[in-house]
Amino acid sequence: MKLLTHNFLSSSFLKNVKVGYPLVLRVSKAEVVESEFNPDFTKKMLQKVEYPVLAEAAKVTNIQNLEVPSELPSDWENNEAFLNVAYKLLNCINVVEGELECPETGRKFIIRDSIPNMLANEDEVDS
Repeated sequence: MKLLTHNFLSSSFLKNVKVGYPLVLRVSKAEVVESEFNPDFTKKMLQKVEYPVLAEAAKVTNIQNLEVPSELPSDWENNEAFLNVAYKLLNCINVVEGELECPETGRKFIIRDSIPNMLANEDEVDS
């Protein structure tokens, strides 16, 4: 699961959950999957994601050699060094094993083979 995916997931479909975001990320195994830097993609995605959530998720992965600012720099759109780091955060860090947890209910969703299992039991959702 890419950190970009994590940024868009919520557990708002569960009963009694108002927001369900951000999901708490716990990582057992992560990897870096290199891909060619795409500044246009990065700029578009940074406008859509919650950057503090992305930065926190990056810390949890324990991927070394990435200087991740805790806040979006004011010059981010023209800061190529930052855009390169942001691209790696969004598109190159892959959570292979771990779990996501609803911040409101504590319900856990397993990540296995890079796929988050967000399926809920019938009694966990409003009908």
